Amino acid sequence: MKIQPVTELKNLERSVEQNTEKQRKAVLDILQNVKTKGDKALFQYTETFDGVSLSSLEVTKNEIDEAISSLDSKMVEIISEAADNIREYHEKQRRQSWFFTREDGTLLGQKVTPLDSVGVYVPGGTAAYPSSVLMGVIPAVVAGVEEILLVSPPGKDGKLPSAVLAAASIAGVKRMFKIGGAQAIGALAYGTESVPKTDKIVGPGNIFVALAKREVFGVCDIDMIAGPSEIAVIADETANARYIAADLLSQAEHDPRSAAVLVTTSKVLAEEVATEVELQLAELPRKDIAIEAIRDHGSIYIVNSLEEGAEVINQIAPEHLEIMTKDPMSLLGKIKHAGAIFLGEYSSEPVGDYFAGSNHVLPTSGTARFSSPLNVDDFTKKSSVIRYSEQALKENGEKISAFARLEGLEAHARAIDVRLEDK
Repeated sequence: MKIQPVTELKNLERSVEQNTEKQRKAVLDILQNVKTKGDKALFQYTETFDGVSLSSLEVTKNEIDEAISSLDSKMVEIISEAADNIREYHEKQRRQSWFFTREDGTLLGQKVTPLDSVGVYVPGGTAAYPSSVLMGVIPAVVAGVEEILLVSPPGKDGKLPSAVLAAASIAGVKRMFKIGGAQAIGALAYGTESVPKTDKIVGPGNIFVALAKREVFGVCDIDMIAGPSEIAVIADETANARYIAADLLSQAEHDPRSAAVLVTTSKVLAEEVATEVELQLAELPRKDIAIEAIRDHGSIYIVNSLEEGAEVINQIAPEHLEIMTKDPMSLLGKIKHAGAIFLGEYSSEPVGDYFAGSNHVLPTSGTARFSSPLNVDDFTKKSSVIRYSEQALKENGEKISAFARLEGLEAHARAIDVRLEDK
């Protein structure tokens, strides 16, 4: 990893997705075909892109039962325990409707309502991601969403991975579909003969999924357009170089565009981490990916103080931040921009990915400056409630009419005036 002074800091201004017009056109064609041809397009694209010919798009109960029984019982217990932790964490985020009454009898409030339906996209292909199932589904369940659909690309056997199906069942999903890519996003956005239209789509995916989500936004809601994974560590001389190197590589193995950054006050630690990264890289099964990520997006910055380090972190606004200092809590208040913050040497980033309970769907590419992890609020909407009293209208009606006429909206003003005339 490159060790450099903080004056060489470059913002991680990597686009959320790097696409060509050719890719966008392909996505638009897929979405249009799904919109007009429905299931027929889904079957065709599944055969073309996933190499499998399906007789049915929806996962059967037998497939779910077989998946759960095929998994090691210990693994099912681990998934269940992780689900319990995630549920407990997200229960704390639930909001209640609220109301208050003024002295003039006016009632104002906010009504919190869960979305009717949500689609959860789970990446597939060469790997299974049951953790993504739990993170996407459980906040929706906690919010009270009635219909939660899961979509994921099938394997060559025409099935979804057993771990994905087990996690979905444990999380509370009733309907699952064997479709992936942009076509799955189109199905959830527009609806087909088999797949109901949903109000929101959440979950990460490849470039085609990301582009499709961007295109359907407005037809339905989406969570975010996810970019490559990022981790930043801020550390002092007390930190363990082996731990830091391992955590940096935990994100570097995701994608060649993943970013791994260390900000430290200790030149000695910086050198130790750089050495450790090289040693540990050699032993990684996904080392080709990690090597490219570290080469292109891995940096170590030397700062003069932890306060300066916090400023650097806020400038980067990383997806994941680990604080590995003598007193991590003392630095927490200085951090403004980070998706998830891990305190202390035992709070390794994968703890949050899988088991602690917080959500691992996090803002990337610097968007932690203005956005939050996936949470229960993402699956609800708020309605303003207004009951204006007769006394309040008498006292304020002329002011409201005057405001409306200031904006040139005479009909607005008259809607108030007709009520004042009747009194």
